[in-house]
Amino acid sequence: MKPLVLVPLMVFLLTQVTKDETISSQTICRSTTSWDGKTLPAYGTGQPEITIKRITIPSGTTLPLHKHPVINAGVLLRGKLTVETDDGKRLVLSAGDPIVELVNHWHRGINRGDEAVEILVFYAGTVGDRLTIKK
Repeated sequence: MKPLVLVPLMVFLLTQVTKDETISSQTICRSTTSWDGKTLPAYGTGQPEITIKRITIPSGTTLPLHKHPVINAGVLLRGKLTVETDDGKRLVLSAGDPIVELVNHWHRGINRGDEAVEILVFYAGTVGDRLTIKK
């Protein structure tokens, strides 16, 4: 097939794929507080940097105590995750649930389920910031 014939054919196929789809937008979470109700801190100064991580936690895994010095939020994509603070607060997330993480507060995630947990996390910091500090 000649290249000049392929271009119109590709355009036709692409419009057929997208013409029946509906564009939608849904706010999953909007918050000025972390999940424990504490007000989020002001952003740092310097060059902003966004980091997005897909984190997988195997079944039966307990993460070490850690804290985040930057604001971060995520959405649990798969599994069930328990988040516990060092002072006894607890949050249980299921697939589809959002979380606005704690900032500078020791906590850990626990996967008590039978399948791996997968979470997509967005960190809003500045260049050079550490995202996680382990205890």
